Amino acid sequence: MTAAPPILAGVPGTFPHSVFHDRHPVLIDQVIAGHPYDPAQRAALLRLLDESRDGVIEQLHTAASDLPHWLAWGRDLWGRPWREASFLWAESYFYRRLLEAVGYFGPGAWAGVDPFAPKKYAELDTPQVAAELAALADISTAPGDAARDALLRSALWGNQADLGFRLTAGPGTRSGLLADDSAQLWSALDGANDATVCLIADNAGRELLPDLVLADHLLSTGRAARIVLYLKPQPYYVSDATLHDLLAVLRLLRTAAEPQAQRIGQRLWQAMSEDRLLPRTHEFFCAPLTYHDLPADLTAELSTAAMTILKGDLNYRRLVGDRYWPPTTPFADLADYFPSPVTALRTLKCDVATGLPEGRAAELDAADPSWRTSGDYAVIQYARPRTTGDM
Repeated sequence: MTAAPPILAGVPGTFPHSVFHDRHPVLIDQVIAGHPYDPAQRAALLRLLDESRDGVIEQLHTAASDLPHWLAWGRDLWGRPWREASFLWAESYFYRRLLEAVGYFGPGAWAGVDPFAPKKYAELDTPQVAAELAALADISTAPGDAARDALLRSALWGNQADLGFRLTAGPGTRSGLLADDSAQLWSALDGANDATVCLIADNAGRELLPDLVLADHLLSTGRAARIVLYLKPQPYYVSDATLHDLLAVLRLLRTAAEPQAQRIGQRLWQAMSEDRLLPRTHEFFCAPLTYHDLPADLTAELSTAAMTILKGDLNYRRLVGDRYWPPTTPFADLADYFPSPVTALRTLKCDVATGLPEGRAAELDAADPSWRTSGDYAVIQYARPRTTGDM
């Protein structure tokens, strides 16, 4: 298949340009406000902001162990304008440099301090989360396939999770769902024996909550014998989930007012202690690479899964390639290199779109020009690994 043009970071009028010129200044203000950083840290953050908007890409200066990797990943980009880099690379590098600016990698007092933690944890202490806990508790006890389908949609919509907590919103009834391969997901899991399900997480907080309740459902119903939950090894993309974030949501569940939510939290806690819910991480998840570049050890792990459930927009970009694919490009053709069957749960928040019927993108362009980036549309898409007979 001929590769589509890559999405670049700095083309005026594009979504990536707005990320660097509109969103990142707000982000830097939030990071500075969130911790009492010293003058050197604040100055480093502001220099990074100026460099990434209008300057050239400077090499990473760090004592951290990932320096050789970044020197290799950026070898053709050092000294070039940020706008010429791919969006995927530039955004990843921005967050790595942000961590360096605040001293995350030590050796000082700020080593290991998550610059995004105030935003993440404030989200958990809200009336909305309390209401969602109550709704999840109700859904998890629903009869038949109602719980299964509603929990999947709760995980799909993430921080719009209240939209997915309605049992009446069955498969395909939400207008923003552009593709729905959930039947293939359930068929694959129902036909598996002693199944390992890999769940590659996206965001912390309110989005991780329905992910974990879905994991509890899969374990409790026997659709999964074990779930391997992949998290980021360090803070990334503001709200991406780390092990600290996982533990925060588990504590929230275990101390909830609703008895059913408490039971879910206790079951998940027990599942972790029994190696049925296995948190894992890998440096690859913070690399500026697509899943085409999976390292051998991570490929071997994922290849044992009956299903990999891949959450969120960034993971989707990394799966299919962060390119301007024609929207009718079959998702299965772009993802069939993956080492296990894979189901992507993605709300659209960037320009990549695949697997749509002929003419659907044009309809959406006319009705809602921001459909690719608004988060109001979503897909559930399935692909299985290519076999010799498929070639």
